[in-house]
Amino acid sequence: MTKILLAEDDHSLRTFLSAALRRAGHDVQDHEDGEGALEALEREVFDLLLTDIVMPGLDGIELARRGAELDPAMKIVFITGFAAVALSSGAPTPAGSKILSKPFHLREIVDEVERVMAA
Repeated sequence: MTKILLAEDDHSLRTFLSAALRRAGHDVQDHEDGEGALEALEREVFDLLLTDIVMPGLDGIELARRGAELDPAMKIVFITGFAAVALSSGAPTPAGSKILSKPFHLREIVDEVERVMAA
């Protein structure tokens, strides 16, 4: 079982992703913003950070950067509908992080989590 921290500001998507990942046997803690997710990263160890890139306040890139500083072994997957725009800002992403573009099927996200964790 993978311990996953999910940061997604879209309530419906966050709910669906959490449910799909739990059904696949993962332990999921979800947060609606980067600030709440960062607090969780400061308290607990996670195997995987699954984060939207574009969120109000602390965005997913900064969340991932800080998370990688706290735990370099944690895997990171970005989920976003704005990958090209968000990543063109020049903000460096943690080494080895993956990007999954929206829209995607829930099965795709579950499969990607399994691929990332197997690597």
